[in-house]
Amino acid sequence: MTQRLAGAPSSARQSTVRTTNLGLVLRTVCAADGPLSRADVAAVTGVTRATAARLVDELVAAGLLDEVERELLPRRGRPATPLVPGARFAALGLQADAGLLAARVVDLRGRVVAERVEPGDLRGSDPAVALEALGALATDVLAGLPADACLVGAGLALPGVVDADAGVLLRAPNLGWSDLRPGPLLAPFVPAGLDVVPGNEADLAARTVAEEAPGRAGPHRDFVYLSGQIGIGGAVVLGGRVTGSSGWAGEVGHVCVDPDGPACSCGSTGCLELYAGRHALLRAAGLPLDAPPGDLVRLAAEGDPAAVAALDAGAWALGVALAGVVNVVGIPTVVLGGHLAELADLLRPALEEHLARRVLSARWRRPRVVSVPGPPAAGASGAALQALDDVLTDPARQLG
Repeated sequence: MTQRLAGAPSSARQSTVRTTNLGLVLRTVCAADGPLSRADVAAVTGVTRATAARLVDELVAAGLLDEVERELLPRRGRPATPLVPGARFAALGLQADAGLLAARVVDLRGRVVAERVEPGDLRGSDPAVALEALGALATDVLAGLPADACLVGAGLALPGVVDADAGVLLRAPNLGWSDLRPGPLLAPFVPAGLDVVPGNEADLAARTVAEEAPGRAGPHRDFVYLSGQIGIGGAVVLGGRVTGSSGWAGEVGHVCVDPDGPACSCGSTGCLELYAGRHALLRAAGLPLDAPPGDLVRLAAEGDPAAVAALDAGAWALGVALAGVVNVVGIPTVVLGGHLAELADLLRPALEEHLARRVLSARWRRPRVVSVPGPPAAGASGAALQALDDVLTDPARQLG
């Protein structure tokens, strides 16, 4: 469908119109699966070639778009100059979780420019000490950036209830942190004037599924996302956008699946993550808590009774919790991330059967479970994508 550039009904609105049109042109190039020419931009946006060329030239001059090498085509005439998102603009994504610290820089093309991921046990840690260590990782990755790199934002993924507007982590049960403002603790480690914006880890990780790169849609648009770490976080995505209340929702790991179950660090009993969290599965299988999920996969493939029982219990608990979510939100696609993605082939058959029995609409829309294996600390990538979204919304701020 053709997108129309905004018109200019009065001189008083010229600046707003220009901002809107620059954003549309930038998003058009970012959303494309491959390079576009100026003529392609004009065709998609529905504007004249002259106007498209003028807007593109502004974005190229600022480095928000890059011109890449022309393809030599077997026809007469001057070949078009392909356009891609600018490589100079990037954002910093950080993550502090119960099992790792991570710092990652992602550019406007969606490429990881630099990263550091440090496994470790942060349960019950001093937040000031942990965030100082995270800041050191950030300093390390920023020091390796090209001299012309332009850092436009920074975000922090945290596993708990986050008041994103106030910049406060209200509670992270698995970390043992409460009422924390991480921004001031991280400020010494990022460029002056750059605020580190906190967000819920699962919300941010879900963004990496909904968005392959800044402005470019991923393969799934409507889904329930589960972030598998030591705990389990969740997010609901509709139309490619994470829904909820800015970090206040999505604590699916603390959905009770058995009121008579074991006590949880959140204060409740029988929570999902006590059966399907990474440590819970490894402990039930008789494996050390630092063992990789692949060890559990191997034992289960060998028919080890404890490993098979651990996965059966995990699939049952996931089925109970997710059936409630799917019945409420009406989205039949479940996306597994983190350690759950690594175990998806073993969990999927039983989990889909549990969902088929428990979801009311399953007779007509049978729930399906998919996985998105990838590098650890997806929340850090999502935090960077969120910061880069501000550039797509208002690229005029970067033009000087």
